[in-house]
Amino acid sequence: MRRTLQTIYLTGFLLMFATVGWGQSGGSPSSAPPKATDTPSADASGPPSEGAGREIGRGGEDIGKGVAQGTADLARGTAGGIGNLAHGRVGSAVGDVGKGVGETSKTVAVGTAKGVVKVGKGIGGELRKL
Repeated sequence: MRRTLQTIYLTGFLLMFATVGWGQSGGSPSSAPPKATDTPSADASGPPSEGAGREIGRGGEDIGKGVAQGTADLARGTAGGIGNLAHGRVGSAVGDVGKGVGETSKTVAVGTAKGVVKVGKGIGGELRKL
C-alpha cells in the first residue's frame, strides 16, 4: 500500500512538471515587419479581407490557447488528486485526476480544431490567389 502511494505521488509530480514544460513556447517571437503581401489588393471588390498570414497566425494562437488551457486543467486535476491522496481519499484522488485529464483532452481538442479551421482558411485564401 505504501509503495503504491509513493508511485502515485511520484507520477503526479512528474505529470505536473511535464505539463508545465509542455505548455512553454519553444520559439522566439519574430520582430520582422509585416510584408506587403499580407495587405489586401486595391483592385479587389467588396470589403477588404484579412491576409492569409494573419489568419494562419490566429489559428496558431487558438491552438496555443487550447494547449495552455488544457495544461492548466490537467495541473488543477493533478493537484486536487494529490491533495485528496494526502488525506487518504484514493477514490476522490482518482476522480480528480481523471476529471483533469478529461477536461484537458476536451480543451486541447477544441482549441486545435478552431486553429486548424483558421489555418485552413488562410491556406485556402492563398491558394485562391494562384
